[in-house]
Parts: sequence; structure tokens; C-alpha cells
Amino acid sequence: MNLQKDIKIYSPKEIDGIRKAGHLARDVLNYIAPFVKEGVSTLELNDLCDSYTRKHGATSAPLEVSGYKHAICTTLNDEICHGVPHAKRMLEDGDILNIDITVNLNGFYGDTSRMFKIGNISNQAEKLIRSTYKAMMEAIKIVAPGQPFSLIGKTIEKIVAPYNYGIIRDFCGHGIGTMFHGSPHIFHFYHKAYDKVIMQEGMIFTIEPMINASPNFDYFINKKDGWTVATADGALSAQFEHTVLVTKNGHEILT
Repeated sequence: MNLQKDIKIYSPKEIDGIRKAGHLARDVLNYIAPFVKEGVSTLELNDLCDSYTRKHGATSAPLEVSGYKHAICTTLNDEICHGVPHAKRMLEDGDILNIDITVNLNGFYGDTSRMFKIGNISNQAEKLIRSTYKAMMEAIKIVAPGQPFSLIGKTIEKIVAPYNYGIIRDFCGHGIGTMFHGSPHIFHFYHKAYDKVIMQEGMIFTIEPMINASPNFDYFINKKDGWTVATADGALSAQFEHTVLVTKNGHEILT
């Protein structure tokens, strides 16, 4: 398998469509923010996001995934990713919540996620959220033509190492654009295989580190819903995500 050749290079016309999808995904997160508060169910948030997406001429991409029946993922506290919205899960004071949005706008995809703080959160949670956001943004800064993809993981490791946090191994960023998921895999830790896989103008992918507030990166999948991934030791977990375009001289955040 040639990792370099598997990565799609997008045309200017395609990039314009993906940019519009990315901007809409960002707008969905901005729209839902005021509703993320104590006493609101995660299913209510799901329905509001789906309605907003449809009103703006797009569809919620998670509904395209076989077996998944919701428009967004709502991942709480010790959950890592792929959290399933539920009518009985009301947001509570002290919760931390990741909302993951992917839209399909005329066949183009934009993917982004953000952490939300409900009420008064712990100092541990505050530090984890702040560090995870910094890790993502510092990794985005290095994106440019000629850079190896392995530098993304190296950069994130450098940011979180002083906190003795665990970086999730088995869930990663991905190529995106005319498909929901594609090449390359974006590892948020150093992966030797990507030393020789090089960023080129026109590539588009997500950077979405999932960071645990303990050095343990083991996890389990909730047997009841078959989707929600949670930390094995009950540690808090945080995630941020942007869709990023490699430009001629650097990068553009599309979300």
C-alpha cells in the first residue's frame, strides 16, 4: 500500500465546496452553543443540530453511517468519542461535553468538534480542556507543504507530555472532502510510518486529538448502544477537531 498515493489532492472547485461545508459545520457548533446548559438532554441538542443543518441545505453525515441513528455525537466526561445522544441524559453541573458535527453539503463534507463546559467544572477538567485545545492548534500550525504527517503526532505529544496525559491510539483524524472518511490516517502520537508521507497543497484532513486525564489510553465500547467509547479507568477525556486544508504557503482551517 502506497500511503502517499492514497491521499486525494483536491481541485480549486472541490476545495470551494469543501470550504462551504466546513463553514456550515462551524456554524452548527456556533448555533448550538447557547443551548448547551444544565437540564438540556443530549437528544435535544441532536435534534436542534439536525434541524439547523437541514434548513441550510445539508444533511448530517453521521446518519450515513450504517447502524448509527443520530445526527451528531455527544461525548461526556469519561467518554472519548462516538457518544450517542439520549433523551434521558440531561446535562448536569460539572459535566464536560464534546459535540462532534459533520455535514454533507452537496456531496462535500466538513467535520469539527468542540468541548463545552456545563456550569462549574473541576480544575482538572479545565486544565485538560485547555491542554487539548492547545495541542490541536499547535499541531495545525505546522501544517504546510513538505511537512511529514508524523510531525502532527510529535507536536501533540510534546504539548501533553508534561501533564502525563494519555493520547488515544485507536481513533484518529482522517482525510475528508468528497468523502466522510479517507486517507490519510492522522495519528495524534508519533507514528514512524508517516515520516515519509508528506503534506502537499490541496490535501484536506482532520486533526482531532483525544486526550485522557491519565496516562492510560485503554478504552471500552458501551455494550448497550454499541458506539460510545469510554476510558477504561474512568478518567476524563477531551477532544477538539478542525478540518484543515494544505495551501501553497501553509494551511487554512476550514471549520
